[in-house]
Parts: sequence; C-alpha cells; structure tokens
Amino acid sequence: MSDSNETTTPATGATATEALQQAMVGQLMAIIGAPDDKDVARAADDIVQALDVRLREDRTAAA
Repeated sequence: MSDSNETTTPATGATATEALQQAMVGQLMAIIGAPDDKDVARAADDIVQALDVRLREDRTAAA
C-alpha cells in the first residue's frame, strides 16, 4: 500500500517523487548537451528545488 503523501502518475505508475527524479536526470542530460544554456540550467534548478521539497515532505511523513 502506498503512503498517502505519494501520488501516482497513472500513465507510468511512478510516484510524484520518482517522476521528479526522472525529470531531474533528463534535465541533467540536457545540461550536458547544452552547458551554456541558462534556460536549461534554470529548468534544472526548478526541478532540483521541487525534488528537495518533495523529499523533505516524504521524510517528514515517514517520521
């Protein structure tokens, strides 16, 4: 049974946390492909910030 704090993405079955982790990997690959693109860097930063918040929420819910 999943934690009530986790939402599941219907198409993939991934939790919100897993979806953010996958998005982060994709964004890091984009940075490798375009290291000087500030928009790519900003998008990656947004995902890292969102993942950080989500992981903190998950940790608090588990406590």
